[in-house]
Amino acid sequence: MITPAQTQTLLAAIIFIAGMAALVWVALALVARIAPRASLAMACANGAAAVALLLHALRGVLPDALAYWPGDVLAVASFALLGAAVPGITTRQLVWKPGAAVVAATALLLLALPYDGDLRWQARVVNTVGAGLTLAAGIAAWRGLGRTAKGHRTPAPLALPLIFIALMMAARCVESFIQPGSTPDLREPTEFNHVFLWTALVLTLLQNATLAFLVMMRLILRIERLLERDPLTDTLNRRAFDQALEHAHAWLQRGRGYALVMIDMDRFKQLNDTLGHAAGDAALRQMVRELQPCVREVDRFGRLGGEEFGVLLPDTDIAGAALVAERMRALVDMTPLRWLEQDWPLSASFGIAEAERGDASADAVLARADAAMYRAKSQGRNVVQA
Repeated sequence: MITPAQTQTLLAAIIFIAGMAALVWVALALVARIAPRASLAMACANGAAAVALLLHALRGVLPDALAYWPGDVLAVASFALLGAAVPGITTRQLVWKPGAAVVAATALLLLALPYDGDLRWQARVVNTVGAGLTLAAGIAAWRGLGRTAKGHRTPAPLALPLIFIALMMAARCVESFIQPGSTPDLREPTEFNHVFLWTALVLTLLQNATLAFLVMMRLILRIERLLERDPLTDTLNRRAFDQALEHAHAWLQRGRGYALVMIDMDRFKQLNDTLGHAAGDAALRQMVRELQPCVREVDRFGRLGGEEFGVLLPDTDIAGAALVAERMRALVDMTPLRWLEQDWPLSASFGIAEAERGDASADAVLARADAAMYRAKSQGRNVVQA
C-alpha cells in the first residue's frame, strides 16, 4: 500500500533534482560560458518547475492566492522555457515568443477558473498545455539534431525524453476524464500518482542529462572547429588543408582525380607597409569573402600561410580548375578594399595543377601548383597560370 510519506518523498526528490539541475545550468551559462542563452533558459525551466512543485506541495500551508494560480502558471512557464531552450541547444536559435504567448494565454484562462472545490479543470489545462509545449520541443529537437562537422548525424532519439514527458502529461489529463472522481493533487497516495511521480523523477534526470550531453557536443564541435580553422579568415588552417589534400591523393589511386588552385594576394607587403597590418587583415578577409561563392561544398579552402591560400577541387580536371580560378581572379579584381575613405585595388595571382597517376604524393601536385603561381607572379600578377 502506498503511503502519503512515499508520495511526499518522491515529490521532494523531484523538487531537489530540478533545483540542482537549475544550479548546474546556471554554472554552464555564467561560469563555463557554454551555450549561455540556451543554458540560462534550461536553468529557468528547471527553477520554474522546482518552484511550481514546491508551491503545489505547500498547498494548505501557504495562502491559496500564492500556492494555486502562481504554481500552475509557473508549471506552464517551465514547459515553455524548455521549449525555448531546446532549439537554442540543437540549432542555436532561442525561440521564446510562441511559448511566452501560450503562457500568457494560459495564465488568463486559469485566472478565469475558480480555485475552490473541484480543481480538475485547472489540472487539465496545465497538463494539456504542458504536453503540447513539450511535444513541440521534442519534435523540434528531433528535427534539429543535424549534421556535425564530420558529416555524421547526432542521434535523433536523444529527443525521446521530451516526447515521453509530453505523453506523461497527456496521460495525466486523460486520467482526470477516465476517473472523474480522482483528485488532481499530486500529494495524494494513489497508484496513478505514484507511477506518475516515479516517471517524472526518471524523465527529469534523463531530460537534463540528454540536453547537457547535446550542449557538451556543441562545445566539442566548437573546439574541433577551432583546431582546424584559421582564426583570421575562418578557412582551413595549414594542418587541416594538408590532411584534406592527403585524403584526396589517397582517392586518386582509386580513380578519383582532383585539382589544386594556389592563390597569392598581389602586393600584400606594400599594402601592409602603406595602410598598416589591420588593413592587410581586412584585405585577406575580403578576398576570402569574394572567393567563397566559387567554392563548392565538397571543395576545401585553406590558408597556407601569410597571404597564400589553396583550394582543393575534387573530381576536377585542369580545364575545370582554370575556369574556377579565372572566376576567382575576376571577383577579387573587381572589388577594391575600402580603407580609411580610400580605395586600394586588390588582385591575386593563381597557379593551378591537376593530380596525375604518377604523382608519388600530394606534395608533387602542390609543388606544380605553387610553381605555376610564381610564374603568374613573374608575368605581371593578376593572372591564372597552369
